[in-house]
Amino acid sequence: MHENTITSDEVKKRLNYWRKRVFISLWITYASFYLCRVNISIAIPGILKEYSLTKTAMGAVLTALFFAYAIGQFINGQLGDKFGARKLITFGAIVSGILNLIFPVLPGVISLMALVWGLNGYFQSMGWSPSTKTIANWFPISMRGKVTGLFGSCYQFGNAASWALAGLMVGMFGWRFAFWIPAIVFIVIAIQWFINGRNAPEELGLPTVEDCHDGVMEQKECQKDEHLGFKYTIKTVLNNPRIWMVGLSLFGLNIIRYGFMMWAPTYMFEVEKAAISTAAYKALAIPLAGSLGALFAGWVSDRFFKSRRAPIVVLMLVALMILTVLYPQLKHFHWSWSLICLIAIGFTIYGPHVMIVAAIPMDYVSRKVAASATGFIDGLGYFGASLTVFVSGFLIDKHGWNAAFYFWVVGVFMAIILMSIQWNYRPKKGKYH
Repeated sequence: MHENTITSDEVKKRLNYWRKRVFISLWITYASFYLCRVNISIAIPGILKEYSLTKTAMGAVLTALFFAYAIGQFINGQLGDKFGARKLITFGAIVSGILNLIFPVLPGVISLMALVWGLNGYFQSMGWSPSTKTIANWFPISMRGKVTGLFGSCYQFGNAASWALAGLMVGMFGWRFAFWIPAIVFIVIAIQWFINGRNAPEELGLPTVEDCHDGVMEQKECQKDEHLGFKYTIKTVLNNPRIWMVGLSLFGLNIIRYGFMMWAPTYMFEVEKAAISTAAYKALAIPLAGSLGALFAGWVSDRFFKSRRAPIVVLMLVALMILTVLYPQLKHFHWSWSLICLIAIGFTIYGPHVMIVAAIPMDYVSRKVAASATGFIDGLGYFGASLTVFVSGFLIDKHGWNAAFYFWVVGVFMAIILMSIQWNYRPKKGKYH
């Protein structure tokens, strides 16, 4: 269609339609990644019992996923800028689903379990970086705090849905179904993303975020989202010291985040003496409250801090550190107190997390490098995740649960220090922002 045959109002209406369509489809799709990532935490008690494994051994299996995920983020962040989210996310999701179908039929051999679960981690890493690239392509800076807060709620709901579905499957059919059923759902959702998703407005002949900022609302020729070259994206990311600091902050935050995500259900099962299905449902408080924390952090950063993300991140992390010290002391009181504390922990984990992995990468670099920056930050963060699942299992085996909680506190303290340094930083407008 020629650009003069359609009015600016019609272009704006079409742009808004596609923004909503892509956002909703991407929200559902990335939420579903957690169906085949954190489902294993609900299956852990059953796996430990059937194969007579130690927590240290199980920690090694979990570490394989996070280590491969970290490596994958560095690679797939670059590929996300090159190929876009539509192809990369679909491919990664389908392969991850297939690996989840395979995992439950493996014998109880740690090396083999770690290999398959590690491969799952690599293909899982094809999800997040291309997602943030897509958000950056469709939404300008002025909207990104609120939009990323809303988008960030997807993986809290995905986490909650994963634990709820896995808990139901374990209770009804045994731990293997905590992998099989989510895998089938995941593959179906991946297909809908390929049908409904688009990488950028220009693929549909719609105005870019730069055009919108300049007031240009006209239909154009459809074209691919331009890639500026691997040399440019790698150099831009590696030469930005703020990206390094944010990545190391996420390293610390993921120590506590995945400490709770991977081990909280087992803690409730062993220490609080809850049934595994009950532990799964109680643990849902973390991601569900986290979705509210994500929305809160995004709104506050735009409304009160003028798109500065670090202040709200630091304030919520300080609260998280205090709550983590408090939580293991509540086992002597009524279960409702520990539930309230878990809700607060989830709220204060995910508010900062969404800012660090979504809003900040878009703010600190241009949208043309958004996937690469996100991949680098998330890659450093998942080294923290791989460390915590193994070290936590070892500490629990050797020194008890309190040692693991103190280890998690060290992680969040590290994040507080690094983010405090960036308290006054505000994103700068420039080309491709």
